[in-house]
Amino acid sequence: MLFGRWQLAHYLPLIVMHSRILNSRDIEFILYELLDVESLTNWPRFAEHGRETFDAALETASKIATDKFAPHNRKADLNEPTFDGKRVSMIPEVAEALREFNDAGFLSATQDFGENGMQLPWTVAQACLAWFNAANVSTAAYPFLTIANGNLIQTFGTAGQKDRYLPGLRSGRFFGTMCLSETQAGSSLADIRCSAVAQADGSYRLRGSKMWISGGDHELSENIIHLVLARIEGAPPGVKGISLFIVPKFRVNEDGSPGARNEVALAGLNHKMGFRGTTNCVLNFGEGEGAWAELIGEPNRGLACMFHMMNEARIGVGMGAAVLGYTGYLHALGYARDRTQGRLPGAKDPAQGQVPLVDHADVRRMLLAQKVAAEGALALCLMCARLVDDQQHNPDENARTDARLLLEMLTPIAKAWPSEFCLEANSLAIQVHGGYGYTREFPVEQFYRDNRLNPIHEGTNGIQGIDLLGRKAGMQDGAAIQLLAREVHATVREASKCHSEELQSCGKSLLEALDRIMEITRDLLCVIDRGESELALANSSVYLNLVGHTVIAWVWLRQAMVAVKHLGPETPEDRDFYQGKLQACTYFFRWELPRTEHWFDLLHNRDLTCLEMQDKWF
Repeated sequence: MLFGRWQLAHYLPLIVMHSRILNSRDIEFILYELLDVESLTNWPRFAEHGRETFDAALETASKIATDKFAPHNRKADLNEPTFDGKRVSMIPEVAEALREFNDAGFLSATQDFGENGMQLPWTVAQACLAWFNAANVSTAAYPFLTIANGNLIQTFGTAGQKDRYLPGLRSGRFFGTMCLSETQAGSSLADIRCSAVAQADGSYRLRGSKMWISGGDHELSENIIHLVLARIEGAPPGVKGISLFIVPKFRVNEDGSPGARNEVALAGLNHKMGFRGTTNCVLNFGEGEGAWAELIGEPNRGLACMFHMMNEARIGVGMGAAVLGYTGYLHALGYARDRTQGRLPGAKDPAQGQVPLVDHADVRRMLLAQKVAAEGALALCLMCARLVDDQQHNPDENARTDARLLLEMLTPIAKAWPSEFCLEANSLAIQVHGGYGYTREFPVEQFYRDNRLNPIHEGTNGIQGIDLLGRKAGMQDGAAIQLLAREVHATVREASKCHSEELQSCGKSLLEALDRIMEITRDLLCVIDRGESELALANSSVYLNLVGHTVIAWVWLRQAMVAVKHLGPETPEDRDFYQGKLQACTYFFRWELPRTEHWFDLLHNRDLTCLEMQDKWF
């Protein structure tokens, strides 16, 4: 099994156990002990794989991320791309890193062997990609959008569209984007104005402007393939009249080479607080006769197609938020171990030496809070990736159906929870560093700025709350949330058999939180059914936190049960690792899960504080 030119022998000496990018031991724990990805090799799709090939892919990812992505993370932040009115310029290290990424085959990691892919499980591929996000999220954005772009064309494109675009997208010759927002509409896609006019040859001419387009223009690839939401002339108003179009920067010739320049013009670059190495663009389409475009999917069904890419991107945003919180935590942990400052409360002699920061209880509190957020969020995102594998490839039809339902329920949580609470972890990483945390001499301030974008990316967290309560909780007469409840009950039953009073107590607390969710969900869905959606959804962000925290508690209980099974004298080298998992689980259940009681009370009492507030009162 080959992974580009990074062969197994090339990276065997690499030691990443103590990397401050990610913790390879934790990734192994989640993949092999929690999610049992080795069992996927029993399915025909992954029969040629094994632990050795999975490890080879992970090692390759960590090697390239460490050697090619991480070194220019700060430089890209300090030297944003520039636009002189004709072309975009950026530091050369970005292109060099992406060449290594492409040569190693990660753009097509999950694709068929026959299509020059690795045919890896989605779970393993996402664990690989986590390394790049953690090492340099702004450079990683270019290929990650391209992967999602190609997956959408693979799902909804015609045979001709697949032949025309996928070879370039899978090889890195082309990069891809998604173009949704407009200046006057923002997240309200019902109000987009970009228009498309049908031509006699079956193509379209597209006119309009798009805003906040990540990777919208650059010279990192031969071509850029834009997926653009627009209205066909005469289409119904609102979301029911939105179609999806492929609009390449350069028309693609029959041999796959870039042809004539299309009418896609960069109007300017946006300058953001984070992700500074990613071009963020205002694009104008059709400043002359109109940009050449071709319809993908059915007319007026563009939003349904785009949600295929958006849902993939939402889990990707959650993963990016999780690993930014994770690398911030590892940097804070390393600093707390290295930095000596102050003395313990009982030490009265000023002549005594100072102690490491990690010896102070309040510093350990902050590190624990970061650990539970980062490790919990990473596990959740990889659990979602495992559900993708089950949904697509499990030989059992019922298992595929259940995986699809559960993934629907977890997607808004996987996007929003990490981007909310791993951002808090990044804030604590700054606090652990003290005054140095606010300076650019230490990277934790950049991690915070980069992660601050994720609560907005791919639908604000407020939108995720509306989606979770207004759509997912009630879908198929509540089938998705009932499936989640069954999964939680199964975990608690298993925990009740553990020889651990702590885990048994955690299981009881988890069921109490779940009962609160089921009660309030029934109540709020009844309010929606009565036509009072505004009242029911007024505090949907609180509902999102309530369910999200309970899901993370479930994730932590699952991790703790695995740790208990492996904790023993036969594994002395891993004893501290497993004990850390147990302590983190205890922290989450004692310090974090009780917050759900307050959120339940707000929802149960139909708190109207925010809804009744009037503009003129501010």
